[in-house]
Amino acid sequence: MPTVPLRNRAGAEVGTVDLAEEVFGIEPNVPVMHQVVTAQLAGRRAGTQSTKTRAEVAGGGAKPFRQKGTGRARQGSTRSPQHRGGGVALGPKPRSYAQRTPKKMVRLALRSALSDRAAEGRVIVVEDWDFPAPKTKDAVACLDALGVDGSALVVVPFDHEVAQLTFRNLPHVHVLTPNELNTYDVLVHDVVVFSADTLPGGDGASAAAAPAADEPADEPVEAAADEPADEPVEAAADEPADEPVEAAADEPADEPVEAAADEEGEATS
Repeated sequence: MPTVPLRNRAGAEVGTVDLAEEVFGIEPNVPVMHQVVTAQLAGRRAGTQSTKTRAEVAGGGAKPFRQKGTGRARQGSTRSPQHRGGGVALGPKPRSYAQRTPKKMVRLALRSALSDRAAEGRVIVVEDWDFPAPKTKDAVACLDALGVDGSALVVVPFDHEVAQLTFRNLPHVHVLTPNELNTYDVLVHDVVVFSADTLPGGDGASAAAAPAADEPADEPVEAAADEPADEPVEAAADEPADEPVEAAADEPADEPVEAAADEEGEATS
């Protein structure tokens, strides 16, 4: 299991953090990362480029010259694609470049990117973003103390507005919340900086899930097991289920047959 130092805002080590093996310790899948990043960049395209066809260009309604007798190739409009100022044949039109990517591929690509950064020692975990007020100089001092050299991807909690405002003015820093974490931003930045409560699958996630783990989840199952579930079955077994059958067996079912046989004998005699 990968382990990284836990630092405070001043850069001092205050402990260690165990990174989740399934998130930061897998073998990076480069083809999947490439496909997901390609789809992500394609989805960012506006797709607003447009050209006019010969039907959309103004003018060109009159035939430029007569059909025969000029020695030139026949023409029906000056807005045909071969003319200057004419329409464009098979030109681009507004469309969406978005690609559908399976969710499993997206998750695998993100885990591969995080594992690659962790293997290279480019994942930093901070204890907390305890900035008293949103000041850019505090962000610069914090990144310098953490040893961040180059571009950085900073992951802050959802409700920590002070940290978001503190880092947002730095041109080489990109701020995201945990639900916005994606493969492209992880790969395009040199360092990924997490706070302890935004670490995916790490101590932050396990601490958040600790109260739920302490709950007696098996109590309903035990209570159901203690109930006398077999009582209805025993009661059904005690009932005289064969009485209707016996009553039917006691009836003289053969009387009509015997009476019919006697009648046939009398008729024969």
